[in-house]
Amino acid sequence: MADIDSRIELGLNPYPVTNPELIPAQRYYDEAYFKAESEAVWGHSWQMATRLERIPNLGDWTEYTILDKSVLVVNTKDGIKAFHNHCRHRGVPVAGGKGNEHGNCAKSGFICPFHGWRWNMDGDCTFVYGKQLFSQDLLEAEELKLRPVRCETFGGEAYINFDDSAPPLREWLGPIADALDARLMSDMRAEWHYGAVLPANWKIAMEAFQEGYHVMKTHPQLQHAQPSLYNARYGNDTGGLGPLINPNLDVKGNIAECIQSMELLSAGMAGLVHAKEVEIARKFADVDLPADPVQAMPMWYGIVQDAISKELKARGENVPDLNKVSQEHPVEALQFLFPNHFGLNYFTGMTTYRIRPLGPETCLFEIWSLTHMAPGTECPVPMEPIILPYDSKDFPQIPQQDYSNIPIQQRGLHSTGFEYMRLSKDREGLISNNHRVIDALIAKKPWDKITAATQKLAYNFDGPILELDL
Repeated sequence: MADIDSRIELGLNPYPVTNPELIPAQRYYDEAYFKAESEAVWGHSWQMATRLERIPNLGDWTEYTILDKSVLVVNTKDGIKAFHNHCRHRGVPVAGGKGNEHGNCAKSGFICPFHGWRWNMDGDCTFVYGKQLFSQDLLEAEELKLRPVRCETFGGEAYINFDDSAPPLREWLGPIADALDARLMSDMRAEWHYGAVLPANWKIAMEAFQEGYHVMKTHPQLQHAQPSLYNARYGNDTGGLGPLINPNLDVKGNIAECIQSMELLSAGMAGLVHAKEVEIARKFADVDLPADPVQAMPMWYGIVQDAISKELKARGENVPDLNKVSQEHPVEALQFLFPNHFGLNYFTGMTTYRIRPLGPETCLFEIWSLTHMAPGTECPVPMEPIILPYDSKDFPQIPQQDYSNIPIQQRGLHSTGFEYMRLSKDREGLISNNHRVIDALIAKKPWDKITAATQKLAYNFDGPILELDL
């Protein structure tokens, strides 16, 4: 223990990953490791702070919190800005203070609830009560400004970074930004927003979504609906005709299997496959196609994607040409935006996750269901998450099933004799690769190496352990 304490004092990593297939269990609960990790990750990474539809008007603001830090994200006449949320007098938050609050400061500005000092939306101090009581050198305009936080926008979201030396957001994201732009992510809007506090380390909560290897047992309805997909990817069925083709079924049977899978994904998580997309796909349950499923099924998916694009565009929705974007910007079913943001997509919509630590063994897990909406049909913006108990039956089915595993896995990590996670080098590589990027941040490796590694993680869902040059 003395050795670990001394390494922490030196800013070193007490539990580094030395074998990429073995992840030390202490990384999920040890207080000293959590402290080192938190400073490295949240002090230097780009993190999604809010969806932009929450702050559409001049002066709209929302509060983003990460551990002990509070940030105000504000819509100003010069674009979206962010500020550290503390009064320059005595440190009281000038707005919010409880996390996830919002309002508008266009007229009144920000007013400290303690002594009434005021700031405008650009962070300039506009009023100090009893100025004559202070030494004037303490009231210099530059000294009293709210301290800015780097803020950039992408995909209909605002991101913040506490490190002024970090690379720009688009450089951090890399090629995945172009792929999500091609899918018109910035035009998507939230239909709903859920949240839950999980009794688990934030990485445990994320790792359930960094691989699909758990589907057979955790989501049996998906496995049963389309066994050819999951068996070809994870099981011992290596002699099939392809991951989307069931060799035991004819073309009509394969189509029925695919539609059933879409229906289950839609019911289990609306943003994955929207009900309006399932409705369109059902129209093609019986179409004239070649008798050979190997030829027919790719053609069928092309027909369905073309129909979804055309029908939703005809309804006024700004959706992409799915066949075109699938060829020019192919992506996995899940994109991971380091350190804690996920996008899951199938056709035109998306489900997004954001997981934030609350402590070494607790986290806040949020889910958005995103879709394109025609002008005049937009639903009310969900201004804050509906917070439910993690075991609530009001969650969609898929999160319910995942949340049933996460808390008990956290408890299992404390078992005597459990020293390491043992990872599949072929399918659980994203878990290992993510940990090794965290280690690189703790070690203060050069930005070019860290950025190159984070970009690789975006396309690494269900992928292998990679050479990251860290």
